[in-house]
Amino acid sequence: MVNNATPMPNPSQMNQIAERVQRLLLRYAEVRRTNALLSKQVELLTLERDSLKSRLSAARSRVDALLERLPENMATQKDVQ
Repeated sequence: MVNNATPMPNPSQMNQIAERVQRLLLRYAEVRRTNALLSKQVELLTLERDSLKSRLSAARSRVDALLERLPENMATQKDVQ
């Protein structure tokens, strides 16, 4: 009968593997924390963008309303001068 199982690593190799797994777990935790912070930042920036878009739209509406109130001949007099 042929044994195709890989041999067990020696204790030194096991320690190296264990250390590497620990480093990977730490890195994973750091990446998750960073991702959570970035997700929160994206959420806040999205809210800020939406607020600014709304304010811009309101300002445009006010400017348009002011332009509508200008007399027609006033606009043409400025063009002539």
